[in-house]
Amino acid sequence: MKKAVSIILCIVMLFTLAACGAADNPKNEVIRLSTTTSVNDSGLLPYLQPYFEEDTGYKLEITSAGTGAAIEKGRTGDADCLLVHAKESEEEFINEGYGVERIPFMYNYFVIVGPADDPAGVKDAANATEAFKKIAENGKTPFISRGDDSGTHKAELALWEKAGITPEGQEWYISTGQGMGASLVVASEKQGYIFTDKGTYLSHEKKDTLTMLMEESEELKNTYSMIAVNPEKWPDTNIDGANAFIEWMQSEKATKLIAEYGVKEYGQPLFFVGEGNA
Repeated sequence: MKKAVSIILCIVMLFTLAACGAADNPKNEVIRLSTTTSVNDSGLLPYLQPYFEEDTGYKLEITSAGTGAAIEKGRTGDADCLLVHAKESEEEFINEGYGVERIPFMYNYFVIVGPADDPAGVKDAANATEAFKKIAENGKTPFISRGDDSGTHKAELALWEKAGITPEGQEWYISTGQGMGASLVVASEKQGYIFTDKGTYLSHEKKDTLTMLMEESEELKNTYSMIAVNPEKWPDTNIDGANAFIEWMQSEKATKLIAEYGVKEYGQPLFFVGEGNA
């Protein structure tokens, strides 16, 4: 009898210790996601967020900015996970030891939009590089740049470089230093050209004041990646939450939701599942 009581007491103590251990190490339910404005302004993340939170029990704390600023939050330990779109900057972040792994998982397209009368003849260009040359040669109709070190801004600058043109300092080149949505407002007001992601343009209130002149060429493919912040750099990183988010975003349910987003409202998907030009 005494032996049986001893066994029961041992079992009770084990459960008590396990409960105390769980209390000492509670699940961190908040995931600090630092992302680019395009996935937020297009409405994709607000659309996915309730599904993710219901399925996993985690809560997303989302901050959005240009990719440069979004990645910087990972460097300073103010994010658990990144969702961004600037390959070179992402690889640099990982090589510095701040990120665990770059995981490309979806893409969309940049587009060139502008005034309906298209004075530079962008819609007649063979590709985006030629379109940028035509805008510079026109030299009258403004080109609106985000100028904010975002992934979109970096992609725009790469096209200017490919075209052999230095636009900074030109009278027709206007740098806003703002996000995509705010820059589209400026382009609308000035009836200028702008380089933007397709999703933000189609979901923007000013889309009817600007015309999409070039879209879906290989030069304009835009790949998005997820990166968990390295807990070896920042021990308080919610790595379990970051991994849960990354895993869920690649799940069958999430990929179906991403593929369907925009079809009902715009007649076409705004994002495509896959690695794009990873």
